[in-house]
Amino acid sequence: MAAEQNKRIARRLYDLLNAADVQAAGDLATIDYVEHDPLPGQGTGREGVVDRFSMIVSGLAPQFTVEDIVSEGDTVVVRWTNAGTHIGEFLGIPPTGRPFTIGGIDVYRVDGDLLCEHWHQIDQLSMLGQLGLLPETAASSVE
Repeated sequence: MAAEQNKRIARRLYDLLNAADVQAAGDLATIDYVEHDPLPGQGTGREGVVDRFSMIVSGLAPQFTVEDIVSEGDTVVVRWTNAGTHIGEFLGIPPTGRPFTIGGIDVYRVDGDLLCEHWHQIDQLSMLGQLGLLPETAASSVE
């Protein structure tokens, strides 16, 4: 059954990211993989996937918990929680050493046994706040 195989591929991706094995994670992507929301400096295709995962793993030490996986046709949707720590430079931001926990949803298109396309929604604002990277608001500075 294709839906179950697609779920296994997606789950394997998060297992590899948790193990910081970005090369093996990249091997789950097609050569011409399409990222619809690339990180600054991320390349294209499979090499871009490795770029992206390398930036995330080296900067944020992610530990993903897969909450739900839904698959229909060639599409897999993964709802996850990521509990990480900002341990290295990420997107030009020096490490804060602070932990964070955010939720997100990834949508992948699968071709054969490989991921070929990706979209996502993540709670970036919450992450920035937890890392202490947002300016204080007037209300929070008034005592």
